[in-house]
Amino acid sequence: MATWSARVSALWHAPWQRLTTFMASRSARSDHLALTQRNVYILPTRPGWMLGVTLLVMLVGSINYQLNLGYMLTFLLAGAAVAGMHVGHGTLRGLDLKLAVPPPCFAGGSARLGIELISAKRSTRHGIGLAVSPGHDWAYADVPAQASTLVELAWHPPGRGRHTLPTLVVETRFPLGTFRVWSLWRPASTVWVYPQPEHRPPPLPAATSRVDTMAIAHTAPQGDWDGVRAYRRGDPLKAVVWKRAAQAMARGSADLVSRSQADHSPHELWLDWQHTGTTDVELRASRLTAWVLQADRLGMDYGLRLPQSTLPPGQGDAHRHQCLEALALC
Repeated sequence: MATWSARVSALWHAPWQRLTTFMASRSARSDHLALTQRNVYILPTRPGWMLGVTLLVMLVGSINYQLNLGYMLTFLLAGAAVAGMHVGHGTLRGLDLKLAVPPPCFAGGSARLGIELISAKRSTRHGIGLAVSPGHDWAYADVPAQASTLVELAWHPPGRGRHTLPTLVVETRFPLGTFRVWSLWRPASTVWVYPQPEHRPPPLPAATSRVDTMAIAHTAPQGDWDGVRAYRRGDPLKAVVWKRAAQAMARGSADLVSRSQADHSPHELWLDWQHTGTTDVELRASRLTAWVLQADRLGMDYGLRLPQSTLPPGQGDAHRHQCLEALALC
């Protein structure tokens, strides 16, 4: 019985999936979707088809036996179903959907998709569901009158790298459940999937000393002789000379200065693809990811050497994301 049910389900979902793919390909990718009568579709649900068959049998029986009450009941139920279809269509029509930029995640985890539902309607929109197509769990929400609601979806990317978001489905079966009113949405955003960090990685490689500070003093540009330089975007906050910043603000200036790298970090760490102690590609990426996260927590200056690229030593959030993105693509 279970095998027969699975075959029937497969026969039903195969053409439905092809139809969904065709309809989605006709719409441009965008992180904002406005639902109008042009992109909202309606089809009966399985209970809706059963209701239609039941109404047809009732109509034939009423005609055959000349039952006036049968006519009344048949057309009353049919009118209620049509009114429900109209209400369901109005529940989606006029709704705006906005997708927030998805944060990066690690391989094996889920990407969080935050979607804001915005309604200008003067009544509450009930039973609005969103899901990642095909076959993912649904998240349902009600949107208050002239307000917005935030819905979060979870999507499991296929692996590390930079992935385009899949097609999303928004639907409602409110109020009777006899009609499915839905629309398809192709977001334009992408999500970064970093390699899964190794659970218990080996210790970090030994950090190497920088060049002699006297040599740096002779080769440094003017203004760096005292161990400080003008603030550069991306410098860690702990490198900012706050005493000089306060003095500059007292003079009416907003200029910041930072300690030079040779002053506040005498050692640098190189994380090398060729020196991970393994030949497995995924394990190399996983181990380097764990090392990057560990070096970042320790506040060390670290660089990354990969087969296709080399990232110079640095620190901070921007540098960490740059290293993890390079590992996701290696």
